[in-house]
Amino acid sequence: MSRTTRLLTLLQVLRGKKRAVTAASLAAELEVSERTLYRDIAELTALGAPIHGEAGIGYVLRSGLFLPPLMLNADETEAIVLGLRYVDQRGDEVLGKAAADALAKIAAVLDPQAQEALRNPTVMPGPPGYGFPQNAVALNVFRHAIRDQAKLHIDYADARQMPSQRLIWPLALGFLNEVRIIVAWCELRSAYRTFRTDRISAASAQGERYPGRRSDLLRTWREQMKLDESGRFTADKN
Repeated sequence: MSRTTRLLTLLQVLRGKKRAVTAASLAAELEVSERTLYRDIAELTALGAPIHGEAGIGYVLRSGLFLPPLMLNADETEAIVLGLRYVDQRGDEVLGKAAADALAKIAAVLDPQAQEALRNPTVMPGPPGYGFPQNAVALNVFRHAIRDQAKLHIDYADARQMPSQRLIWPLALGFLNEVRIIVAWCELRSAYRTFRTDRISAASAQGERYPGRRSDLLRTWREQMKLDESGRFTADKN
């Protein structure tokens, strides 16, 4: 993380805190040393950020005009809130926390009119579903493989409980109403496939990157889905 990115991240973290937070807690959240955190706090303060700190209590970002408010109208605010609350319902723990953090950051920089739309939106997501099947493999395993473009060896069972072993190129995670899936290129089938994550009993990286760009592979997959609308997210046809 670059220094500029780190400073902006620290500022956003402080914006999302309602109470004073200790240097140790901030340093742990940002994954930096306390020495680095103290230096960053001093630099932000010198730039005009209204950060107040007391020994034994921690740091808090006071209200001020350090950054201009985020200019969103009521409809834009409600669209963002609806999307983040949907993520909170359908996402896993990682995405749920990310949605809550993002909402806190947005709330901290909205103008008064948009704040009202945030507190009392006219739209809301439907009720939560019945939950998701338990995964044997943590979703973070797939996230890391997707970001690293790492080939994964998986043990998979289809809807008839027929087991198979696959070498896949993971491209994206999909969060449906009742299941989670992983979109991938399957070397066994030489084709794009979607796999239900709860039917993957084991997954291991092979220490090998798959070729090409993930964005290009995803674009090709989307084009294929448009040609076959009935085949979208058919995780049982592998």
